[in-house]
Amino acid sequence: MVSATVVRGTAVAAALVSLVAVPAHAATREPGTTTTADTSTRALAEPDVAGVWNVLNTVRRQGAPGAMARLDDRNTVHWAAVGVADRKSGRVISNADRFRIGSVTKVFSAVVLLQLVDEKKLKLDAPVNRYLPGLLPDDRITVRHVLSHRSGLHDYTNEMFARTVPGFEAVRTKVFTYRQLVNRSLSKPRTTEPGGAYSYSNTNFVVAGMLIEKLTGHSVRTEYQNRIIDPLKLRDTLYVHPSTKIPGRHARGYLTPDAAGAALVDSTEQTVSWAQSAGAMISSTRDLNTFLSALLGGRLTSRAQLAQMERWVPSGTSQAYGLGLRRRDLSCGISVYGHTGAVQGYYTYAFASKDGQRSLAAVANTSNNGTVLNSMLGTLESAFCGKQVKTQRRAVPVERSEDIAPGVPLGVKPH
Repeated sequence: MVSATVVRGTAVAAALVSLVAVPAHAATREPGTTTTADTSTRALAEPDVAGVWNVLNTVRRQGAPGAMARLDDRNTVHWAAVGVADRKSGRVISNADRFRIGSVTKVFSAVVLLQLVDEKKLKLDAPVNRYLPGLLPDDRITVRHVLSHRSGLHDYTNEMFARTVPGFEAVRTKVFTYRQLVNRSLSKPRTTEPGGAYSYSNTNFVVAGMLIEKLTGHSVRTEYQNRIIDPLKLRDTLYVHPSTKIPGRHARGYLTPDAAGAALVDSTEQTVSWAQSAGAMISSTRDLNTFLSALLGGRLTSRAQLAQMERWVPSGTSQAYGLGLRRRDLSCGISVYGHTGAVQGYYTYAFASKDGQRSLAAVANTSNNGTVLNSMLGTLESAFCGKQVKTQRRAVPVERSEDIAPGVPLGVKPH
C-alpha cells in the first residue's frame, strides 16, 4: 500500500494529503487495503499515482482551497486528497465528499437521449422542431447538431457571467424555465450554420433537457434516476434543482472573483437553474468513475448508440467532441473519454479509458481560475500516461466552460 498523511497549518488552512490503494470491490470508505491488479491484459502504462498527488498539491498552491481525485484501475482504487472542503471550519477534503459536477451533467443528458434512440422514440438526424414544434428558428437544426455543439445556438451564459461574481449573485437563487434560457440564446445571432463547426453552448443541453421531458413525460430528475442512478447504484449522484443545497457530506465551492487578490466567494448554495440539464448535477468521484466505466463498457446504451457518441468533431487543442462526450488526446498517445465540468466553485475532470477499465475523477473546489483548470489536466496525464516521457509539453489553452465568458481574464494568480 502507498499511503501518506500530512497535516499543515492552522485549523482553517489545514491540509490533508492521502494516497490510498484498495480493491475496487471493497472501496466503500477510506482508508482500505491493497490488492495487486491483474496487469496481464493492460494496454495502458501503470498509473503514476504520486503524479496525481503532485498535481493536486500544485492546484492548491495556485488558489484552490482543496482538491481530490479517485482513480479506479480494474481491481484497484487509488485516492488522493489535499486541502480543505470548508475554509471556515477547516474540515479536510475527502473523496467521500459530494460536489457540483457542472458540465459532466451533459454526459448524463446525452445518455438518456441515446437510450431514447434505442427505444425508437427519437432520431438523431431529425429536426429538433419535430419533437419541440416551433422552439427553434431553423428546422435544419437536428438532435445530433445539438448534442455535438454544432447547432449554432448562442451560449446565453456569455452575457450572464461576463462579470463573474455579480453575474453569479444575480442568478444564485433564481429559477428559470427552459424556454426562458432558450429565449436568451435566441435573442443573439447564431454562431454557425446548422452542422457547422463545433461551438460550445449550454443552450444545446438545455434543449436536450426539453427533449427528454417532452419524449418521456417525466422530469429530467426522474429520467436520470430511473435510467442511470438507480441501475448503477450511484449513492451520491443527485439532481436537486431548484433546491440550493447539496445534501449530505460535501465540499464547499469557492468562486474566484475577476479582480486579482479579491477574497474567494463561497458559491456552494445556488439553484444552478441557469444550467439545469446542462450542468446542475451533484456527484462524487466514486460515482463518476462508476458511471463512465459503465458507459464506455457498453452497459448504458447499445453498441450502436455508443458508437454515435464517439463520432468525433474537432473541438480544440488535442481534443474532440462526440455526442455529449469529450475525447482528450494525451501526450503519450493515449486518448481518454468523458467531460470536464466548470460550475461556480468547482472544476471537475472525469475521464476513462476506451474500454472503461481505468477511470479518473478529479475536482478542485474553486473556479474562474484558469491556472487551476489547466493544471488539473495533469491528473489525466499521470493517471493514464503514468511515468512515460511526455512528448508534447506545451501550454494548453483554457477550455471554454459555462462559467467562463469570452474576454474574461483568466489565470490570474490569487494573492
